[in-house]
Amino acid sequence: MNAPVVSIQGVSKSFGAHQVLRDVTLDVAEGEVVAVIGPSGAGKSTLLRCVNQLERHDSGTILIDGAPIGPGLRKRALARLRARVGMVFQSFNLWPHFSALGNVMEGPVTVLGLPKAEARDRAAALLERVGLADHAQKYPAQLSGGQQQRVAIARALAMSPRVMLFDEATSALDPELVGEVLAVMEALARDGMTMLVVTHEMGFARHIARRVVLMAEGRVIEAGAPGAFFDNPQEDRSRVFLARVLSS
Repeated sequence: MNAPVVSIQGVSKSFGAHQVLRDVTLDVAEGEVVAVIGPSGAGKSTLLRCVNQLERHDSGTILIDGAPIGPGLRKRALARLRARVGMVFQSFNLWPHFSALGNVMEGPVTVLGLPKAEARDRAAALLERVGLADHAQKYPAQLSGGQQQRVAIARALAMSPRVMLFDEATSALDPELVGEVLAVMEALARDGMTMLVVTHEMGFARHIARRVVLMAEGRVIEAGAPGAFFDNPQEDRSRVFLARVLSS
């Protein structure tokens, strides 16, 4: 078997006296969609931030395509890492002074060194892929929240990442806009994109993910195929969580 695209082995992280991650181990295979669910404060977002080194883990090992990442990374190596790991946040984090096209072009030009014409063609193709070809020249303030998040997804894809990280990508959206973003994520999954997705959308976790991971109090409580996890959870903590979220 090929090495996993992302390998997280025994990772722990504390902020002062508060331990957020406790010996977390999780692999993500090429083309796999892993949904990470759990209550607020479980450490889910911190785990993603450690994978792309927005936060430095205290102990354990994280590998991307077999290469270790961590505090010893030099600035240039860190930039190369982040080019391979796309991340989409709760907030869209678009540059307000750039059009949708400009937002998607910027990384390939400044980080990858692509000529502007080539970056423009790539950006236009990606905006079409997320259903925004007609909005390429609009600025973020002229777009709905769902449209802004789709631009953010296109911007991450423009770096040709090996894995996409989604941190509650729909949680800041009005309910009627959630579906358009989930549809883009579902299309990426069908196309074979490797994805590690922190989400509260149980439908996505059940029907799109290949594996579901429940975290609580900084630990992995249970992991398994969606059907088995949702229909027959093995851990009491999993049963309590599912009873709460599925009844709300």
